[in-house]
This record gives sequence, C-alpha cells and structure tokens, in this order.
Amino acid sequence: MRPSSTGAPQRQGVGRRRSLGVWLRGGAPGVWLSGGAVAIAVLMTLGLIGILAVRGLAHFWPAEVVQARYTPPGLEARLVLGQVVEQETIPAERLRSAGIALPPDSGETLTRELFKLGNRDLYGSDFVWLVGDWLQDRQTPADALVLERREWGNFYGYALEVREEGRQVAKGAAAVPELQRRLLRTRDLSERLERLEKQDIGGVNHALERLRLEGRGLELDGRLDATAQADLAARRAELEARYGELEDQLASLRQERRRDSVVLRDVEGRTLELNLARIVRAYQPNAMGLGAKLGFYGSKLWEFLSADPREANTEGGVFPAIFGTVMMTLLMAVIVTPFGVIAAIYLREYARQGPLTRTIRIAVNNLAGVPAIVYGVFGLGFFVYVLGGSLDQLFFRASLPTPTFGTPGLLWASLTLAILAVPVVIVATEEGLARIPRSIREGSLALGATQAETLWKVVLPLASPALMTGLILAVARAAGEVAPLMLVGVVKLAPSLPLDGNYPYLHLDQKIMHLGFHIYDVGFQSPNVEAARPLVYATALLLVLVIAGLNLSAVFLRNRLREKYRLLEE
Repeated sequence: MRPSSTGAPQRQGVGRRRSLGVWLRGGAPGVWLSGGAVAIAVLMTLGLIGILAVRGLAHFWPAEVVQARYTPPGLEARLVLGQVVEQETIPAERLRSAGIALPPDSGETLTRELFKLGNRDLYGSDFVWLVGDWLQDRQTPADALVLERREWGNFYGYALEVREEGRQVAKGAAAVPELQRRLLRTRDLSERLERLEKQDIGGVNHALERLRLEGRGLELDGRLDATAQADLAARRAELEARYGELEDQLASLRQERRRDSVVLRDVEGRTLELNLARIVRAYQPNAMGLGAKLGFYGSKLWEFLSADPREANTEGGVFPAIFGTVMMTLLMAVIVTPFGVIAAIYLREYARQGPLTRTIRIAVNNLAGVPAIVYGVFGLGFFVYVLGGSLDQLFFRASLPTPTFGTPGLLWASLTLAILAVPVVIVATEEGLARIPRSIREGSLALGATQAETLWKVVLPLASPALMTGLILAVARAAGEVAPLMLVGVVKLAPSLPLDGNYPYLHLDQKIMHLGFHIYDVGFQSPNVEAARPLVYATALLLVLVIAGLNLSAVFLRNRLREKYRLLEE
C-alpha cells in the first residue's frame, strides 16, 4: 500500500507543535520577555541621561552673540543684541489671539526665537521671545562683549573705556585687553577677601562665640567669680584686637578692589559704568576660536562644580550642594549599616522563629513602603524637637534659648534617611545570612568556635556581599530623597560647609544644601525660570552621577568581598 501523501505534512505539524510546547515549557518566553524589559529600561535610562547631558552641559558653551534689527509690524523698529537660546515654530493664530496684528501675507506658522538680552537692570527682563521673520540684518560683531555679573545677570554690549579711580586708562580697541588684565587682579583680591572673611574672621567669630558660651556656662553653674571674669575679659580683649586688625585688612582690600571700573554701551546707545568688583568674567564669544571656547567651557564647568551659588541659585556653582549630599549619604550609611545588620542577625540567628518574628518581618517589609514625607514628619517631631531639645537642655544650656541640636541639621537629616533605609538593609542582610549553608556553621562549632565567634569570623564575612547589596539599595533610595529633608535640615542656601577648621570641625548641627532640593528650588521656586532651566538639567545630571558614583564604589567593594570569600563558601 502506498503511504498517504498528507502524512509527511501532518508529522511536520506535530513536530512543530511539540517543539513549540518544549520551547514554552522551557521558560524561553519569560527569558525573552525579561531580556526585552531590561533592554527597554536600559535604553530609557540612557535616553534620560542623554537628554540631561545635552540640555545641561550645552549651557556652559559660549554661544555667539547676535545683533539684529527687530521690525514688528505696526511698531517702531529697534536693535537687539543677545544670544539665541531656543527656537520653535508656532501657529500664526496664537499671535493674532494675543492681539498682535500680522500682515495679510503671513503664513499659517511663524518661527519665534528666545533671546537672552541680559541687561536686566536696564530692560527689566533678560529673556524675550522674538518672531524670527521680523529679525533683519543679523550680524555677529566680533567686538560684542558679554559680562557675567555678581548681580543682575549678564550684560551684553560694547566696552568704551576702562577707568582707574575715575581716570581713563584705556579706550576703544584697547579697552577689552586692559579690562581682562584688571579683572585678573580683581579676581585675586576677591579670593583673598573670601579667605579673610571665611577663615580668619570666621575663626575669630567662632572663638568669640565659644568664649561667650563659656562665660554663660560658668554663670549658670555659679562659678563666674572675679578671677574667671578677668580671665574671660583678657581673652576677649585679645580676640577683639585680632578682629580689629582683620577688619582693617578687610577694609583695605575692599577699597583696593573698588579701584577699577569699565564704561559700557548697550546696543541702544545707553551707557553704564560698572565696578570690576561686580564682574565675574568678561569674554567676546564671536572673536573666540575653538581652542579658546574649549578653555572657556572647561572653566565654566569647573566653576559649576567648585563654586558657591549666586543670583538666587541660578548662577555660579553647586559645590555646597554636592558636599552636603555626599556627606549626608555617607553619614546615613555609617548609621544605617550597624543597625540594619544587628537587627538582621537577631532575626535570623537568635530570635525564636514563630508568630512574633513573622510579624516583625512583615512590619519591616511594610516600613519600606511608607511614604518618605512620613519619615520627615517623624524626624522633625522626634529627632529635632524631642531628642534635640533634650540634648540642648542637658549639654547646651548656655546657648538657650537659641537651639543647638533642637533645630534641623545635618545629624537629623542623616538619621531620618537612616530610618528610611534601614528596612532595605535588614531584608538584604537577612537573605544573605539565610544563604549560608548550615554545614558551615556546624563545621565551625565542631572545631571549637563559640556561636559568637562563628557568627563574627565565618558567617558575617560570607554574608558581606549581601550586606553591601543592601547598602547599595539604601544609598540609591536615600540619596535622591527630597521631601523628608526639607523638614529636617536641608535649606535653599547654606554656603558655609559643615566641615571646617573650627572645633569640633564637623558641625552636625549645621544646616546643609542638597542636590535634590537644589533642583526643586531652582526649577520651581526661581524668580527667573528661563535662566534656571539649564541649571536644572545640569544639576539633575550631576545628582545621577553622584548617586551612580556612590553605588559603583559599593558595588566594587561588594565584588571584592564576593571574590575573597567565594572559595570558603564553596
């Protein structure tokens, strides 16, 4: 009998269905789905970082200065000078609905450009939207000058002359080179003034305050006799004499810094004389080559990372926020690690496994899902008012009614974040302890080690990679939190660092800045939104990099520990 002609296709179909069944039962769809989800997450993360990098880092590049004649229909033409920040296409109907008369031949869409005109003290606003079709005679004059000022933002215009104590020393084409030379001198004087104010005078003020508190403490203890008063008076007189000398130096430096000035002209012909002490830097972007622009870009980027903020946090740098973020995160890690590890050791190694232990584990897992602002309210109520107020009553009576620890500060912010992150450390450490085979414990005990020695010298080293995993997750969770920190120690502006040369050197009671709160403040509370927008992107990128750096350091340490104890675990 001849075989059926449909037998082979049927067997092939059965084989394909059997292969599909094996593929499904083997878990391959889950693997592909998980891999695809991870790939999408990685692409989204890289895309986010790319957007932050492009929008944030481009802010520091010296864009060319454009001069043009703006001729809106029905209005008087005027000259504008500034940098083009953004361009967009809008419907012409939007302008008509805003009451702007458009010519009949206007198309359905128009291009408008966001110009940074600067000169806020002259124009009232340093950003303005201009219709690109109405900008004529565009030029990029090589002598156009940009001045970054300590107040009132940038100035765009032309240098007319440089003066020394009101006497002209350079004009015309020689004005800008002379301006640059004298700016270097003024910048050096400003740095000397800052060191004198923060270090020398700050140290004398700190010593005077400690002397006052010492006298107040002796008075409260009933030991402020004539001898103690004479000793305090002599020490105070010595400090006040030193303060007077420093004040004379300060006044002399300020007078010397106010010596030079520059006369400027804006594009509309108005003149303005500026003291060089009010200028941060001056540059002519249209006359700069690629090398000069790269050097300028590097100096601006370094200023962003190393300088203090100015102009309501919309100019300058974010170094105090970087320092505060890193310091608070490190303190949080130092506090949370022993508490989390000890709690996990008790739950896994010593506690009797029963309903109570299961209830505690459920509570710990639920704590990880509590909103962060709840921890902030708890930190304000318990740490600041109860614990801090008690510390002031016990140890800082001389400072009362001014609080020392009874007010938000670095210590309470770190403790609040530690309470927030401790459930993550407990869960990760307990899982690491559960992975250690029982045979290793029994072998250690059989060799004569006590339970404590087994735990300390065998079990904990093997569980250290899991401990580091918990710490990594804790840092990732806590470093980016903002809501609780607004209540327990983070402020808008705190240029004085909590670490300095004055005893006790690390001031845990001092308020700090934080990159996350800085982003919130600049992005949503700034009076100059357009000027603040690029800094929001740059600071957000910096926060991501800081958290990534902290996490990578912990990952590196975890991998070293894992390699070290791998053979023992095997």
